Amino acid sequence: MNDAPEKRAIISGIGISRIGRKTDVADLDLTTESALAAIADAGLRPDDIDGIASMGDTPLDAVEQHVGGRIGSFPMVGTGGLLAPVMGAFLAVASGAARHVLVYRTVKMMGGSILPPSGAAPPAAPPAAPPAATRASAGESGAREGMGSVMGDMAPLLTYHAYSAANWLAMHAQRHMYLYGTTKEQLGWLAVNSRRNAALNERAVYREPMTLDDYLGARPVSDPFGLLDCDVPVDGSISVVISSADYAPDCPNPPVRVEAMGGSTGPGAWDQRPDYPKMASVDAAGELWSKTDLTPGDVDVAELYDGFTFLAFAWLEALGFCGTGESGPFVEGGARIALDGALPLNTYGGQLSAGRMHGYWVLHEACLQLRGEAGERQVAGAEVAAVSVGGGPIAGCILLTR
Repeated sequence: MNDAPEKRAIISGIGISRIGRKTDVADLDLTTESALAAIADAGLRPDDIDGIASMGDTPLDAVEQHVGGRIGSFPMVGTGGLLAPVMGAFLAVASGAARHVLVYRTVKMMGGSILPPSGAAPPAAPPAAPPAATRASAGESGAREGMGSVMGDMAPLLTYHAYSAANWLAMHAQRHMYLYGTTKEQLGWLAVNSRRNAALNERAVYREPMTLDDYLGARPVSDPFGLLDCDVPVDGSISVVISSADYAPDCPNPPVRVEAMGGSTGPGAWDQRPDYPKMASVDAAGELWSKTDLTPGDVDVAELYDGFTFLAFAWLEALGFCGTGESGPFVEGGARIALDGALPLNTYGGQLSAGRMHGYWVLHEACLQLRGEAGERQVAGAEVAAVSVGGGPIAGCILLTR
């Protein structure tokens, strides 16, 4: 068994801002709310933070100035997609390049891009062993280049009028239906379960009851997806503090330990994999399970990326919770994925009902579950959590333990 370096990292603090639709709250204010909450939750002060990373949303310099303290920064890893800053933080503290790293993700319904602004001059390559205070822009540039390299099929997709991820992933879903008999109703059970969990989450934007008939009656978006197959744009921010594992005895709240991680950017772009409709999630999950003695049967709660319903199906199969083509029957009826089921899924409501935080809410919720702090939606005895983010050619996943 590999001694994965990420095992020398913990999540020592978590923070979440106000979440809402069209809040008119500035992204810097939302970032500050979540960052200060995470730092305090870790029992630290801003000047204890010696690393900072994000996916290029609220500018790092502005966060440094607004949050206060001396906040250095460091390069991110190239794989893992939206989880690249988190994975980079794990490796930074494991290597000793930093001791406490703040990672944040802030989104706005009318902004909050995944990547830094185009046209930014690429910085010089970082040294082989960067000090804690090197600039994170090098990592952002690497992430931008890594993502760009797996989007090489954009031209043909656009030529055939597939203009958005809803179109691209609808094709995956259609192919899955053709090969394995997956049904629209089975996709609906995932959405219904998410809404049921969101009803117990006071921050979720959609909490009113939803039936399978409601789901099936939603307006079409891109066959087989309807409106309720798609995640909900929101304004908000989530932050985590990643610390060296030797800080665990000093954490005022239960630390969450990092067991293993896996990431992938390709190959095959969106639709050129030889095993289509599988995605990079297969490769990321394979890397994760290669680093641990734990198995899918040890997982107590799964917080899986659901930008569209089918993405959660793809992750269920990729992570080995069910076999290839078996995700539809796995979720059918909703009992197996309910809070009291064999594999509680997206316990906070997921992006489908709680809101689209680009996967960082799944990480926040996993930590709450492992700390025993999820309130009415707490899964009894949760000790191992799987977290996944991404779709198509970009994927990252993490296994966390109490």
